Amino acid sequence: MPLGKRTDCGDAKYSGVDIPFTSNVVKSLQSQLDCGFDFITVPLVAPGFKRPKYRPGELTMPYKWPDLLLVSAQYGSQIVGKVSTWIQPDAADEALRRDSQAALRQELEWATHLSLQACILNLPPSPSSANFAYTVNQVMHGLSGMAMWLRIPLMSGRAAETPSSAVDATGKASPASASGQEGDDSWERWNQVRCLTWHNAKLGVVLDVPAVLPPKEEIVRWYGEPVKALLLPTSVFLINKRGFPTLSKAHQDMLLTFFNHGVQVVLTGESQIQSPSPAPVETPPQSPASAPVALKEEGVPLETGHAAAQSPDSPAVEAAEAAAAVHPLRVYCEYLSYLFRKPPLPDGQEQLEVGYRDYLQAPLQPLQDNLEMQTYETFEKDLMKYTQYEAAVLEALLDRVSEEEAGTRKIVLMVVGAGRGPLVRASLSAAQRAKRKLRIYAVEKNPNAIISLQNLISTEGWDDRVTLVPADMRNWLAPEQADIMVSELLGSFGDNELSPECLDGAQSCLKPDGISIPASYTSYLQPITTAKLWNDVKVYNDLEHFETPYVVKLHRFTALADTQPVFTFRHPNRAAAIDNGRAAHLHFDRTGRLAAVCHGFAGYFDACLYGSVHLSIHPPTHTHDMYSWFPIYFPLKEPVSLPADAPIEAHLWRCGAHHKVWYEWALTSPTAITHMHNPNGRSYYVGL
Repeated sequence: MPLGKRTDCGDAKYSGVDIPFTSNVVKSLQSQLDCGFDFITVPLVAPGFKRPKYRPGELTMPYKWPDLLLVSAQYGSQIVGKVSTWIQPDAADEALRRDSQAALRQELEWATHLSLQACILNLPPSPSSANFAYTVNQVMHGLSGMAMWLRIPLMSGRAAETPSSAVDATGKASPASASGQEGDDSWERWNQVRCLTWHNAKLGVVLDVPAVLPPKEEIVRWYGEPVKALLLPTSVFLINKRGFPTLSKAHQDMLLTFFNHGVQVVLTGESQIQSPSPAPVETPPQSPASAPVALKEEGVPLETGHAAAQSPDSPAVEAAEAAAAVHPLRVYCEYLSYLFRKPPLPDGQEQLEVGYRDYLQAPLQPLQDNLEMQTYETFEKDLMKYTQYEAAVLEALLDRVSEEEAGTRKIVLMVVGAGRGPLVRASLSAAQRAKRKLRIYAVEKNPNAIISLQNLISTEGWDDRVTLVPADMRNWLAPEQADIMVSELLGSFGDNELSPECLDGAQSCLKPDGISIPASYTSYLQPITTAKLWNDVKVYNDLEHFETPYVVKLHRFTALADTQPVFTFRHPNRAAAIDNGRAAHLHFDRTGRLAAVCHGFAGYFDACLYGSVHLSIHPPTHTHDMYSWFPIYFPLKEPVSLPADAPIEAHLWRCGAHHKVWYEWALTSPTAITHMHNPNGRSYYVGL
């Protein structure tokens, strides 16, 4: 059964068991399913077998279980194959190298024939993996569904250099990493294979979890990589006072984070518990292990006599329950299920965001396009945003009108880009709290939103305080000038929805001492690793999509350096000649950081509405409980490998013409100079 009933962790709700070898795959699979696991990993051929001397055209292979034992849906969802461990395609010995390449190709072709969901390959032990990558790449180009999972130890060369940060299974500091030898960075070898196969989306990672965890920064850099599963040995578990398995706090934290990133767990090794016992005390009561188990994705009941096809009182169900109760790994399965369900379920805001995680969206173009009802509804649900706007208007009114003038002076406020009226409502609420008089002009160009505004004004009885203006704010000739101009034109990068151009055009409606809300906003940029997003862009197989920025709820990514400020805009802009073109040369310091791959840049903004009131999606200052904006993602056409400690030099330009605004970007160091992305707005621009 799945680890737990959660909808916010992707595929991480599934767990598997590693089987050393079996000649009866049906029995082995059934045993693990009855225990509560969802799939097994099993060698494709007997581990002791080694191909005879290479002969051209040799096809003999001792497969111990034929493809007729299970239906294809079961192979595709409940079996993960493993290639032979002796295979060394990059061996110095010519005979071993040729035998290894032939065997690797044949085993992968057999796994493809079985329609397995994935096949696990061992990370080549030699420094060079060119022949391994060559063979794998050839096979992957002929695949339709099966994925390749490269087995990699969770270790790095720096683990030995920073012993104080290594944590073993007891939670205590360890003098050195037990994962490998000093200087052997498994990530570097993975990156070599990944680059040689041109970041093929079918190539994933399975991490071997050691008893001694490497430093946290080594674990964090895998968050942006395509990690599919964790191999968790039973030897890593501690045994508590009641005789049940448990994990150290460090291992628990790591597992929970990877669960949240959609990573599955595979249990390896034999039980360390002397005798099976009832469920651990810390685990909530479990449903019977024989509860109906459907195929992971297809939802098809098993056809191997599994208890799911039997009635609850049948002898088969009773037998399955009895078998599960004495299964040596049952207590481990229950502990993993408990751990998976341990974090609280996401709250209202997080639940709304789950469906948008790592999902590419084109930025809005509110000037060029009229927004739809659904878009307005989504924005209007963000109560925190309008709470901040109300606080900003309140503070501005108190500063603008003294207590002595409160009864006589009426403030003129213009909401430019009023939408369906939430800013009008927030402004009126602020006036009521401040006990100040207010006259509002609601300016909106969208004819469909104007209908909603008319109904709102009439229904709420605002006719004496709110004047509806169906016009483009840039061209409207106001009957009087405003004290305060309020707008909601910010994009994920601050200026990317043309707030500067809109407000510059509308500021003629402001008094010489008038104020704008927002008063200013600054964009920020950060280099990131995000294999998921980069491959999602790559799927389009064209230049245009690599030169388009996307709005995305970043989830499976790793920040490679601290953010740097990019562009700042202030309103009103009283410059004699207004120019909203910008150029930024950014230097990202990566001192003390490990080698990584840069797939592009994440963009954020921080806006000062008025005085001390801010709206921000910039991580260090993010406004709590606000979700109207997700970050923006600027992809790189070619991922750039970064040596450890190497700084990043990047350039970003904001360009404009009479009918459009666009961005151009490039990376100029440390190891490669990328081409200029989106020159002259050839692939993406925002229409004026």
